[in-house]
Amino acid sequence: LVGWIHRWSTLLWVTGVSMVSTPLAPPPEYAHSIRLDGDVILGGLFPVHARGERGVPCGELKKEKGIHRLEAMLFAIDLINKDPELLPNVTLGARILDTCSRDTYALEQSLTFVQALIERDGSDVRCANGEPPIFAKPDKVVGVIGASASSVSIMVANILRLFKIPQISYASTAPELSDNTRYDFFSRVVPPDSYQAQAMLDIVTAMGWNYVSTLASEGNYGESGVEAFVQISRESGGVCIAQSLKIPREPRPGEFDKIVLRLVETPNARAVIMFANEDDIRRVLDAAKRNNLTGHFLWVGSDSWGSKISPVVQQERVAEGAVTILPKRASVDAFDRYFKSRSLSNNRRNVWFAEFWEENFGCKLGMHGKRPGSPKKCTGLEKVGRDSTYEQEGKVQFVMDAVYAMAHALHHMHRQLCAGYPGLCPRMANVDGKELLAHIRAVSFNGSAGTPVIFNENGDAPGRYDIFQYQINNSSAAEYKVIGHWTNQLHLNVLQWTAGDSSLPSSVCSLPCRTGERKKVVKGVPCCWHCERCEGYHYQASEFTCELCSYERRPDRNRTGCQPIPIIKLEWHSPWALAPVFISVLGIVATTFVIVTFVRYNDTPIVRASGREMSYVLLTGIFLCYIITFPMIAAPDVVVCSFRRIFLGLGMCFSYAALLTKTNRIHRIFEQGKKAVTAPRFISPASQLVITFSLISVQLLGVLVWFAADPPHTFVDYGEQRTQDPDQARGVLKCDISDLSLICSLGYSILLMVTCTVYAIKTRGVPETFNEAKPIGFTMYTTCIIWLAFIPIFFGTAQSAERMYIQTATLTVSLSLSASVSLGMLYMPKVYIIIFHPEQNVPKRKRSFKAIVTAATMTSKLSQLAAERPNGEVKTELCEGVEASGERVNGDRAVSSQQYASRKSSYCSRRPEDSEIF
Repeated sequence: LVGWIHRWSTLLWVTGVSMVSTPLAPPPEYAHSIRLDGDVILGGLFPVHARGERGVPCGELKKEKGIHRLEAMLFAIDLINKDPELLPNVTLGARILDTCSRDTYALEQSLTFVQALIERDGSDVRCANGEPPIFAKPDKVVGVIGASASSVSIMVANILRLFKIPQISYASTAPELSDNTRYDFFSRVVPPDSYQAQAMLDIVTAMGWNYVSTLASEGNYGESGVEAFVQISRESGGVCIAQSLKIPREPRPGEFDKIVLRLVETPNARAVIMFANEDDIRRVLDAAKRNNLTGHFLWVGSDSWGSKISPVVQQERVAEGAVTILPKRASVDAFDRYFKSRSLSNNRRNVWFAEFWEENFGCKLGMHGKRPGSPKKCTGLEKVGRDSTYEQEGKVQFVMDAVYAMAHALHHMHRQLCAGYPGLCPRMANVDGKELLAHIRAVSFNGSAGTPVIFNENGDAPGRYDIFQYQINNSSAAEYKVIGHWTNQLHLNVLQWTAGDSSLPSSVCSLPCRTGERKKVVKGVPCCWHCERCEGYHYQASEFTCELCSYERRPDRNRTGCQPIPIIKLEWHSPWALAPVFISVLGIVATTFVIVTFVRYNDTPIVRASGREMSYVLLTGIFLCYIITFPMIAAPDVVVCSFRRIFLGLGMCFSYAALLTKTNRIHRIFEQGKKAVTAPRFISPASQLVITFSLISVQLLGVLVWFAADPPHTFVDYGEQRTQDPDQARGVLKCDISDLSLICSLGYSILLMVTCTVYAIKTRGVPETFNEAKPIGFTMYTTCIIWLAFIPIFFGTAQSAERMYIQTATLTVSLSLSASVSLGMLYMPKVYIIIFHPEQNVPKRKRSFKAIVTAATMTSKLSQLAAERPNGEVKTELCEGVEASGERVNGDRAVSSQQYASRKSSYCSRRPEDSEIF
């Protein structure tokens, strides 16, 4: 006896459980267990009683989870023993123990299952008569059905594996038990919580919730379930955990109020994933109701909530809309008939049935009943389901499936080892637990509810769940309704959240971003983000990024992609084009009128005196200055761009080359006249044309080089009107004439203009009665002012959004104005005389170069002395000087005194306007 106690204590120490006290004598062998004789004995572990208060191992009786499940095992054994096909000639027995819903107590009870495998040492035991001691041989348990709670199954599995006793649970769902390296002899007919966690995650995802809290009862079931949910949600990346709270085993007063208030600290996480026992669920709901949070939380309950009524009694409103999950099951009608037929007289094998009877019917059995305070005495004639409410407990099906799985495994093993042998053969006298385990993992049959019973390599059953929702209909009646199922994937029907409302509530950290906005994720919380608009030329490339559109594109209206930037050009109907075109048309008409007038009156004195050849060259340049407006405004293409290159500076080049030649001729004539009476070279019309076209050829040569080095083409400038607002962005179709090219093209003409202006200044002293120097000078001064104004306007608007319009208009108007100045100052007075004063357009006497220069010199001196002498004196003095000079004209022939006197009289008496101009 002492040795047996010593071995028992040692075994408990090895498994991590210490006994508070060692009994002096073993307790009555079957006082708190059920024993059924049989050829093969199966163990059973059931929570017949709840956990007791401190210091007491067992508490009140659990009618459904304890008695219903226990009776389900007894009923299954009865059916198997009556089945001629399953284990024929082999009777199953049972040894059923109460775990009292406590893991340590269940471990102590489960030692009963291994007693037969513990070698007893009787060397220290002596009988009074000297005979050797005789030990009662305990029943050898070949397999265990149970336990219920995962924490109990884990504790029991640790010891059963040491003795190679297979175990099949009917209710333990902790994912930890799927570890085949630690719990290799453990199997279960219910799916593990890893499947349940996946199903719950699928539910949350289907609802569009990505921000949830978790709540778990302390212990293997709650903590493992939440851990599995968190792990799967982390792997999927679609759901974030706002808070993970734990309910203590022994909660203090006010603990549940604190838990509920902590859940409210993250108000956006309305969904609460619960892996908690039904007592904790009931108290959490009560705390939510107490804190006026009805309707705030969206409960998602595990199979511990399932479709139970007890957690929601008196708390229907706060539980409304709760989505719960439960392994797919069905009510076993045969068990209902069996259990309703149980009575005190026909169920004596269940040692706890009398206690159940008292609890179920609220009466007392005799003097030693368990309900001493009950005034009502039991008659024994009460009937289950008639005199009390009855509803089959949800795990009855799984208890029966577990028993049948063990029986099928034993049957296959019997056929293999005892083929043709009635009853147990010697080879099955001692069942090898490892061999039996292999047969258990290989079973496949339809269970009591008609669903397949199979195990995977870890001993887990496949995941099959029904999805329930607690709904309140219009008549205020609350009930659980099946809204879908899960078998590797979720299938959901329409849900109802409040009475008559099917709209989906939200449980998200951040609302979805609008189109064209990217998510800026909060660090560490991938489900929380800030929405940022894709600004400027960026578009939403993905959920989290904005990317820049290519240079020639801009974001579309909703910023989900890019679209081409519209291409524009200067249109004829634009105000920026109408004004230059109007000026140009007027100039062309005026120039054409002048040319026609000059051609018609080509041989008249005024036209001849103007230098017909140079006048036509100058008028051609003026005409080209007006014409260039049209290529500058026309839609760019290769032809238009070619015309722009050719004519952009050509008109100015024609004009100022002709004017430069004229002013240079005048300057050389008068400078030469101061030195000698001979005329300078290259003053004839042919020489003037050669000089003019030589100057023009430089411009044409530059244009040809430009054509060869860079052939004309068009391009789209997206930078000119690339505004901050992409909607206003435009691409401008242009010719490939850069600002530098423009300067080079106009630079030569401007150089001619400046040179011409210098000569105009030098010849400013030539009397206006003898030449065009003064009008040319005024023309050049005005033209310089125009182009000095052009430069800041043209280059100062380089950054303007209206750059194309302003620069084109400025350039064309400047060209037209400079042409108009030349036309107006040089030709309009002549045209006026030709048309309106033809009497002035008459021939004048021809004079020699010497005479002309002498007269011009006199006029110049007259102008210088006018300020010094009274009127008339200067002229008299000059006339006298002429008389003394003895001027020679018409070659070397001497002038007679009569002729000289006549010329003197003519000069000294003629009006200034009658003098011939050059």
